Amino acid sequence: MHIAGLQKTTLLDFPGRVACTVFLRGCNFRCPFCQNGEILTLQGEEYSRDELFAFLKKRKGVLDGVCVTGGEPLLQADTPQLLSDIKALGYAIKLDTNGAFPDALKALAADGLIDFVAMDIKNSPAKYDKTAGVSCNIRKIEESAAFLLEGTLDYEFRTTVVKQLHRAEDFIRIGQWLKGAKRYFLQNFRASESVLDQDLSPCSDEELQTFKDLLKPFIPSVKIRGEGE
Repeated sequence: MHIAGLQKTTLLDFPGRVACTVFLRGCNFRCPFCQNGEILTLQGEEYSRDELFAFLKKRKGVLDGVCVTGGEPLLQADTPQLLSDIKALGYAIKLDTNGAFPDALKALAADGLIDFVAMDIKNSPAKYDKTAGVSCNIRKIEESAAFLLEGTLDYEFRTTVVKQLHRAEDFIRIGQWLKGAKRYFLQNFRASESVLDQDLSPCSDEELQTFKDLLKPFIPSVKIRGEGE
Protein backbone atom coordinates (compact mmCIF):
# COMPACT_ATOMS: atom_id res chain seq x y z
CA MET A 1 0.00 0.00 0.00
CA HIS A 2 1.49 3.30 -1.15
CA ILE A 3 0.22 6.12 1.09
CA ALA A 4 1.50 9.54 0.07
CA GLY A 5 0.26 11.54 3.02
CA LEU A 6 -2.45 12.52 5.47
CA GLN A 7 -4.43 15.71 6.03
CA LYS A 8 -5.41 15.36 9.65
CA THR A 9 -8.64 17.38 9.65
CA THR A 10 -11.08 18.60 7.02
CA LEU A 11 -14.53 20.12 7.49
CA LEU A 12 -15.16 20.45 3.74
CA ASP A 13 -14.19 17.24 1.94
CA PHE A 14 -16.79 14.87 3.44
CA PRO A 15 -20.29 16.44 3.55
CA GLY A 16 -21.74 16.44 7.04
CA ARG A 17 -18.69 14.91 8.72
CA VAL A 18 -15.48 15.91 10.46
CA ALA A 19 -12.90 13.89 8.58
CA CYS A 20 -9.29 13.37 7.65
CA THR A 21 -8.00 12.82 4.12
CA VAL A 22 -5.68 9.99 3.12
CA PHE A 23 -3.73 10.47 -0.13
CA LEU A 24 -2.83 7.31 -2.06
CA ARG A 25 -0.06 7.25 -4.67
CA GLY A 26 -0.48 6.48 -8.36
CA CYS A 27 -2.84 7.61 -11.11
CA ASN A 28 -3.76 6.37 -14.57
CA PHE A 29 -4.55 9.93 -15.76
CA ARG A 30 -2.23 12.88 -16.31
CA CYS A 31 -4.65 15.79 -16.16
CA PRO A 32 -2.70 18.95 -17.04
CA PHE A 33 -4.44 20.87 -14.24
CA CYS A 34 -3.69 18.29 -11.52
CA GLN A 35 -2.65 19.78 -8.18
CA ASN A 36 -1.16 16.49 -6.92
CA GLY A 37 1.52 15.94 -9.56
CA GLU A 38 4.03 14.78 -6.98
CA ILE A 39 2.00 11.65 -6.10
CA LEU A 40 0.99 10.43 -9.57
CA THR A 41 3.62 7.67 -9.55
CA LEU A 42 4.33 5.04 -6.91
CA GLN A 43 7.79 6.46 -6.25
CA GLY A 44 8.39 9.06 -3.57
CA GLU A 45 8.06 9.80 0.12
CA GLU A 46 5.43 7.72 1.86
CA TYR A 47 3.35 7.70 5.01
CA SER A 48 3.36 4.33 6.75
CA ARG A 49 0.25 2.22 7.26
CA ASP A 50 1.13 1.85 10.95
CA GLU A 51 1.30 5.63 11.34
CA LEU A 52 -2.08 6.03 9.66
CA PHE A 53 -3.86 3.51 11.85
CA ALA A 54 -2.22 4.79 15.04
CA PHE A 55 -3.63 8.21 14.12
CA LEU A 56 -7.11 6.85 13.28
CA LYS A 57 -7.33 4.93 16.54
CA LYS A 58 -6.28 8.00 18.51
CA ARG A 59 -8.82 10.27 16.80
CA LYS A 60 -11.88 8.02 17.20
CA GLY A 61 -14.68 10.11 18.65
CA VAL A 62 -13.15 13.31 17.27
CA LEU A 63 -13.29 12.36 13.60
CA ASP A 64 -16.17 10.39 12.12
CA GLY A 65 -15.10 10.12 8.49
CA VAL A 66 -12.10 9.31 6.31
CA CYS A 67 -11.68 10.64 2.77
CA VAL A 68 -9.56 8.42 0.54
CA THR A 69 -8.16 10.24 -2.47
CA GLY A 70 -5.16 10.31 -4.78
CA GLY A 71 -4.00 10.04 -7.39
CA GLU A 72 -6.58 7.40 -8.19
CA PRO A 73 -7.31 5.19 -5.15
CA LEU A 74 -8.79 2.34 -7.20
CA LEU A 75 -5.48 1.84 -9.01
CA GLN A 76 -3.93 0.07 -6.02
CA ALA A 77 -4.86 -3.58 -5.45
CA ASP A 78 -4.61 -3.14 -1.67
CA THR A 79 -7.22 -0.38 -1.47
CA PRO A 80 -10.18 -2.67 -0.59
CA GLN A 81 -8.27 -4.08 2.38
CA LEU A 82 -7.29 -0.60 3.51
CA LEU A 83 -10.92 0.53 3.39
CA SER A 84 -12.06 -2.60 5.21
CA ASP A 85 -9.59 -1.94 8.02
CA ILE A 86 -10.68 1.70 8.27
CA LYS A 87 -14.32 0.59 8.35
CA ALA A 88 -13.52 -1.83 11.17
CA LEU A 89 -12.60 1.19 13.31
CA GLY A 90 -16.09 2.59 12.82
CA TYR A 91 -15.37 5.36 10.33
CA ALA A 92 -17.53 6.34 7.37
CA ILE A 93 -15.54 6.46 4.12
CA LYS A 94 -15.66 8.87 1.22
CA LEU A 95 -13.89 7.80 -1.98
CA ASP A 96 -12.59 10.20 -4.63
CA THR A 97 -12.30 8.59 -8.07
CA ASN A 98 -11.93 9.43 -11.74
CA GLY A 99 -14.41 6.69 -12.63
CA ALA A 100 -12.02 4.62 -14.75
CA PHE A 101 -12.55 1.45 -12.71
CA PRO A 102 -16.30 0.77 -12.50
CA ASP A 103 -15.94 -2.88 -11.52
CA ALA A 104 -13.78 -1.97 -8.52
CA LEU A 105 -16.18 0.83 -7.57
CA LYS A 106 -19.17 -1.50 -7.69
CA ALA A 107 -17.35 -4.17 -5.67
CA LEU A 108 -16.52 -1.70 -2.89
CA ALA A 109 -20.14 -0.58 -2.80
CA ALA A 110 -21.40 -4.18 -2.72
CA ASP A 111 -19.09 -4.95 0.19
CA GLY A 112 -20.28 -1.90 2.14
CA LEU A 113 -16.83 -0.32 2.19
CA ILE A 114 -17.77 3.16 0.94
CA ASP A 115 -20.45 5.61 2.06
CA PHE A 116 -19.93 8.53 -0.30
CA VAL A 117 -18.29 8.90 -3.72
CA ALA A 118 -16.97 12.06 -5.36
CA MET A 119 -16.41 11.37 -9.05
CA ASP A 120 -14.44 13.76 -11.20
CA ILE A 121 -16.00 14.60 -14.55
CA LYS A 122 -13.10 15.84 -16.64
CA ASN A 123 -15.06 17.23 -19.57
CA SER A 124 -17.67 16.34 -22.16
CA PRO A 125 -17.04 12.81 -23.49
CA ALA A 126 -15.62 14.00 -26.82
CA LYS A 127 -12.88 15.98 -25.04
CA TYR A 128 -12.00 13.47 -22.33
CA ASP A 129 -8.63 12.36 -23.70
CA LYS A 130 -7.30 15.90 -24.00
CA THR A 131 -8.51 16.85 -20.53
CA ALA A 132 -7.31 13.68 -18.80
CA GLY A 133 -3.94 13.79 -20.55
CA VAL A 134 -4.17 10.17 -21.71
CA SER A 135 -6.27 7.98 -23.97
CA CYS A 136 -9.38 7.10 -21.91
CA ASN A 137 -11.91 4.31 -22.16
CA ILE A 138 -14.91 6.62 -22.02
CA ARG A 139 -17.28 3.66 -21.71
CA LYS A 140 -15.73 2.83 -18.34
CA ILE A 141 -16.19 6.42 -17.21
CA GLU A 142 -19.80 6.38 -18.35
CA GLU A 143 -20.38 3.06 -16.57
CA SER A 144 -19.18 4.50 -13.26
CA ALA A 145 -21.34 7.59 -13.70
CA ALA A 146 -24.39 5.48 -14.55
CA PHE A 147 -23.84 3.38 -11.43
CA LEU A 148 -23.78 6.47 -9.22
CA LEU A 149 -26.84 7.89 -10.94
CA GLU A 150 -28.75 4.79 -9.83
CA GLY A 151 -28.60 6.21 -6.31
CA THR A 152 -27.20 3.16 -4.49
CA LEU A 153 -24.61 5.41 -2.82
CA ASP A 154 -24.56 9.04 -1.81
CA TYR A 155 -22.40 10.91 -4.31
CA GLU A 156 -21.42 14.07 -6.07
CA PHE A 157 -19.96 14.84 -9.47
CA ARG A 158 -17.43 17.63 -9.86
CA THR A 159 -15.48 19.32 -12.62
CA THR A 160 -12.33 21.41 -12.29
CA VAL A 161 -12.93 24.20 -14.79
CA VAL A 162 -9.96 25.44 -16.83
CA LYS A 163 -10.13 28.37 -19.25
CA GLN A 164 -8.10 26.58 -21.95
CA LEU A 165 -10.02 23.29 -21.72
CA HIS A 166 -13.70 24.03 -21.18
CA ARG A 167 -16.33 25.76 -23.29
CA ALA A 168 -20.03 26.47 -22.83
CA GLU A 169 -21.03 23.62 -25.16
CA ASP A 170 -19.10 21.17 -22.98
CA PHE A 171 -21.36 21.87 -20.04
CA ILE A 172 -24.50 21.45 -22.11
CA ARG A 173 -23.20 18.03 -23.12
CA ILE A 174 -22.24 17.16 -19.53
CA GLY A 175 -25.70 18.21 -18.36
CA GLN A 176 -27.32 15.95 -20.94
CA TRP A 177 -25.04 13.10 -19.92
CA LEU A 178 -25.62 13.44 -16.14
CA LYS A 179 -29.24 14.56 -16.28
CA GLY A 180 -30.95 14.18 -12.91
CA ALA A 181 -27.73 13.90 -10.89
CA LYS A 182 -28.09 14.47 -7.16
CA ARG A 183 -25.42 17.19 -6.97
CA TYR A 184 -22.74 18.65 -9.18
CA PHE A 185 -19.93 21.06 -8.32
CA LEU A 186 -17.88 23.35 -10.48
CA GLN A 187 -14.48 24.13 -8.97
CA ASN A 188 -12.28 26.74 -10.55
CA PHE A 189 -8.72 25.82 -11.49
CA ARG A 190 -6.03 27.14 -9.16
CA ALA A 191 -2.55 27.85 -10.45
CA SER A 192 0.30 26.51 -8.31
CA GLU A 193 3.87 25.30 -8.67
CA SER A 194 2.72 21.65 -8.53
CA VAL A 195 0.34 21.89 -11.52
CA LEU A 196 1.51 19.78 -14.46
CA ASP A 197 0.85 22.45 -17.11
CA GLN A 198 2.00 25.88 -15.96
CA ASP A 199 0.32 27.64 -18.90
CA LEU A 200 -3.23 27.03 -17.69
CA SER A 201 -5.46 29.65 -16.09
CA PRO A 202 -8.76 29.84 -14.19
CA CYS A 203 -12.07 31.07 -15.53
CA SER A 204 -13.70 34.32 -14.49
CA ASP A 205 -16.58 34.39 -12.03
CA GLU A 206 -18.86 35.35 -14.92
CA GLU A 207 -17.77 32.34 -16.97
CA LEU A 208 -18.36 30.00 -14.04
CA GLN A 209 -21.84 31.43 -13.53
CA THR A 210 -22.61 30.93 -17.24
CA PHE A 211 -21.52 27.29 -17.03
CA LYS A 212 -23.64 26.80 -13.92
CA ASP A 213 -26.69 28.28 -15.65
CA LEU A 214 -26.20 25.95 -18.62
CA LEU A 215 -26.16 22.92 -16.31
CA LYS A 216 -29.20 23.89 -14.21
CA PRO A 217 -31.90 22.72 -16.64
CA PHE A 218 -30.42 19.21 -16.46
CA ILE A 219 -29.05 19.10 -12.89
CA PRO A 220 -31.00 21.32 -10.47
CA SER A 221 -28.41 21.09 -7.67
CA VAL A 222 -25.37 22.74 -9.25
CA LYS A 223 -22.99 24.81 -7.14
CA ILE A 224 -19.73 26.62 -7.66
CA ARG A 225 -17.33 25.25 -5.04
CA GLY A 226 -17.06 27.76 -2.20
CA GLU A 227 -20.33 29.46 -3.13
CA GLY A 228 -22.72 29.35 -0.19
CA GLU A 229 -20.72 26.65 1.62
